[in-house]
Amino acid sequence: MFKRISVYSLLVFVLLGSCMTDPDEGGSNLTPSDFVILLAIDESSIDNGNEPNNFSDTDVNDQLSQVGLRNQLRYFEENVGKTIDLYTGEVGDEGWFAIKTIPNRWINAGPTEFGSQNYLIPGPGLGAPNIDNDREVLLDEIPDVTPLRATGLKMLVGYKVIAVVYDNDISINYSPLEGNLQGANLGMVAFEVLSVAERTDGSDSDLPAVSIRILDVESISDFGLVLFSNAPVPQSSSEPMDVVPPQSANTPILMLAN
Repeated sequence: MFKRISVYSLLVFVLLGSCMTDPDEGGSNLTPSDFVILLAIDESSIDNGNEPNNFSDTDVNDQLSQVGLRNQLRYFEENVGKTIDLYTGEVGDEGWFAIKTIPNRWINAGPTEFGSQNYLIPGPGLGAPNIDNDREVLLDEIPDVTPLRATGLKMLVGYKVIAVVYDNDISINYSPLEGNLQGANLGMVAFEVLSVAERTDGSDSDLPAVSIRILDVESISDFGLVLFSNAPVPQSSSEPMDVVPPQSANTPILMLAN
C-alpha cells in the first residue's frame, strides 16, 4: 500500500523541512510532505452523530461496521479537499492515538514483511481471520499506543495522517503504556492537519478541535508510512490536564514504519 524507503526499522529522522534522498526513486528529493503518519482514531472523534459535524450513519460506514473493515469512510471519500473540524475527545477519553511501536507479531502475521502494512490490509489476526478464525488475536496489549492530548495534536500541524477508525473506545493502560486495538472498525481516513484550537464550548477536560483537509486514502499510497515516535506520553488517564495547545511545539520525530 505504501512505498518503502531506505533502511526501515533502523532509520529514525527528524523532518525539519530539509530534503532527503530516496534511493528507491533514483535519487529524487523527499520533503515532509512525502510522508504520512499512522494513527488510530476512535468514536470519541469520528462517529455518527458526533459534533461538530453530526455525521450520519452512512457518512461513517456505521451500517458496515465490523472487525477489519478498511473501506474509506464515505463522507471522506466524497469530500476530498474539503476542510472540516474534528473534536478529539477529552482527557481520559481521547479520540486520537499514535501507534509508536510495530510488534513483531504483526510482522510475522503477513501477508507482507511489514507489520504496519499488515495492520492496514489487514492480515490474519489483525482484522482478517487467522487459521483459528480469530480476527483480533494480535490486536490486544499493543505497546506504546499513545493517546494524543493538546501538545501532541499541535505537533501534527502541517503533517498528513492516515488512520484506522474504530467504532468503539480504544482502551489504554498506563503502566506499562499499551493499548487494546480490538473491536469493530468503521474504515480508514486520510487528511492533513491544518490547525489545532482550544475548545471553549465544552467542559474543562475537552481536548482541542483540529482543523483538517480531507485527503483520498488511495491517493497517498505512494507516501512513506511513518510512526510518531516522540508523541508526548501522558502520566495517567487524568494527568497532565493538557487541553490548551501551545503556541509552538516540538517537531515530530518520525520513524519509518516497519
